[in-house]
Amino acid sequence: MGRPRTLAQTYRRFGEVDAAETSPLYARVAVAMSESGEALRAIESAPARRRGPTAILAALHDLALAGRAPALAAAYSTADGDAAAAAAIDTLLQMTEAVVAIAVRRKPLTDETGRCAVLYPAVAEAARRVGATAVGLIDVSCGAGLNLNVDRVSITYGDGQLLGDPTSPVRLSCSIVGDRPVPRRKIPEVVARVGVDVDPVDVSDPEEARWLCACLPPDQPERAARLEAEMSLTVTAAPRLLRGDALEVLPDAFASVPAAALPVVTTTWALSQFTLESRLRFLQRLDEAAAGRAVAWVSAEGVGVAPAVPTLGDRRASGHSIIGLAVLEGASLSSEAVGRCWSRGRLLAWLADS
Repeated sequence: MGRPRTLAQTYRRFGEVDAAETSPLYARVAVAMSESGEALRAIESAPARRRGPTAILAALHDLALAGRAPALAAAYSTADGDAAAAAAIDTLLQMTEAVVAIAVRRKPLTDETGRCAVLYPAVAEAARRVGATAVGLIDVSCGAGLNLNVDRVSITYGDGQLLGDPTSPVRLSCSIVGDRPVPRRKIPEVVARVGVDVDPVDVSDPEEARWLCACLPPDQPERAARLEAEMSLTVTAAPRLLRGDALEVLPDAFASVPAAALPVVTTTWALSQFTLESRLRFLQRLDEAAAGRAVAWVSAEGVGVAPAVPTLGDRRASGHSIIGLAVLEGASLSSEAVGRCWSRGRLLAWLADS
């Protein structure tokens, strides 16, 4: 094994590799921080696990959005990398304690709506297989619960197919890979929306909503506008948010779904944060719930991450994820890989016969 990266190397890599194509502004800011001894020393005052670029840059952005760092906000608004870098370092040095306090209290989130494009056809397929006329959605590691709007957004696929609510203010697009079309089936009535997270985000709270916006780079206005629209949509039908370890609170989540509805648990790039033992216990929790009713689980996880979901012979860390659909009822488990997806749901290959 090589030596761990220094803090300077971590920030330089973030700027030159991670942010290079997605945020030129953050790319410049991160590289400038990597070259500033004063900035690095300020960052080192944070606990080791909170010194990363995503945490510190989000904390700085939060201060700017809150009106506490007007010079930084002004520099960000110009999208001038050099001005932003200078203002970010100056703000970090002048407000080190505030930056660190935010980085310690908050975890960086990238809770956006692109996941709905892969969830929608799989949730609809789950309902079809069980013959359900109503579903209750349970999103694990939900963040702000934005995935729970899956039936309330408008999704246009590359083959011209449109699913969801065509009148929705939230509009998503998803490219199709391969020649198999996405099924036209609709999700039946959603009668419960439940989010499960160790630290869920209530977007009806202005500070928490601002933090979600702060986690986006300031030079990505389209993503920010889409997030604002999705948060506004969430407030109009607020989900029930359960705080705690998923393995502990899932029984309460299932109890929130009316008996006549099919509970559909969704996980999107969440189980990689679980140990293998916890993933197996998660599957056991689903099995326990299925003792008295049918339960479905829709997953979008890396190859080999979701237990019981076939890998189709794909290699781990292959650059795409597997969309899994498992239906549990009594002692029966039926699990299938219904698709592959890339770029967190922006490209989809539907595979299932339905």
